[in-house]
Amino acid sequence: MISRRTLLSAAGASALAPLALPARAQAWPQKPIRVVVTFAAGGSSDIVARLLQPGLQEKLGQPVIVDNKPGAGGTIGGADVAKAAADGYTLLLSNTAPISISPFMLAQPTYDPVKSFVHTAYIGAVPNVFVVHPAVPSKTVGELVAWIKAQTKPVNYGSGGVGSIGHIVGELFKKEYGLNMEHVPYRGSGPMHTDLLGGTLQFAIDTLTQNVPYIKDGKLRGLAVTSRARMALAPEIPTVAEAGYPKLLAENFLGISAPAGTPKDVVDKVHRATAEVLARPDIVKRLEDMGVALTKMSQPEFDGFVAKQVAEWAPAVKASGAKLN
Repeated sequence: MISRRTLLSAAGASALAPLALPARAQAWPQKPIRVVVTFAAGGSSDIVARLLQPGLQEKLGQPVIVDNKPGAGGTIGGADVAKAAADGYTLLLSNTAPISISPFMLAQPTYDPVKSFVHTAYIGAVPNVFVVHPAVPSKTVGELVAWIKAQTKPVNYGSGGVGSIGHIVGELFKKEYGLNMEHVPYRGSGPMHTDLLGGTLQFAIDTLTQNVPYIKDGKLRGLAVTSRARMALAPEIPTVAEAGYPKLLAENFLGISAPAGTPKDVVDKVHRATAEVLARPDIVKRLEDMGVALTKMSQPEFDGFVAKQVAEWAPAVKASGAKLN
């Protein structure tokens, strides 16, 4: 026989059950979302993240916090997100360095660029530019090669950091053409420009975006962009192929990635919110003005794009001989 106490307990549990359901089925997001940027403030990843931040906050209904975690070619930030809870509250402003390059420079990679993430929303790509201080007499890449070979000491070249595209392109440039060069890594483009504009550093391979104002003001000279076609942002600068150096073609992609295992409905919401922000004419103009070539991709297409990037860059990284200590 069932006692009166048992019946009351069962009735109480039944009455409370509906109240507990909403707590388990709360719609995402319910708290601030952190977007990790793998380079210091002032670089292209940081600029893009902060440009999208207000729109993502509006679409998702929660604060979006940009968290700069530079270092180790972007792998510090990449590992932070790869190891985070797969709940959508920690995202990565993914780019070529921590996804396609830096993991292959480590003796023991801290994450797998394909398996550790679900690549959620593609944004676009921006090329690098060979840029020199005006004191360097070179006006073309060919003249730069000749100038470097004429120097009695190694020529320092700067990049936004170890494992950046600028670093790898520089190492390929050095190896392919027998150049006496030494890499000077910075924690982002901002710190590098201090030395480059001051003449302490004479040559750099860096993202086009943040160099255009200096090139237009005559403070720096752009020799070639690493894209397939000339950029509307700086149409006077030839491509590396036009300059006679097609092997130096390299573009830095930008996107948003989440830890592997993030629920599909969360991934879909991030993808949709990003696409809606990227559809705004003012955002499109600002990104294009920065030299970002926008391309629409579905989430599965972005996953496939990353897998292809990794397959293409891994051999180039190994051929460059570049390492992360």
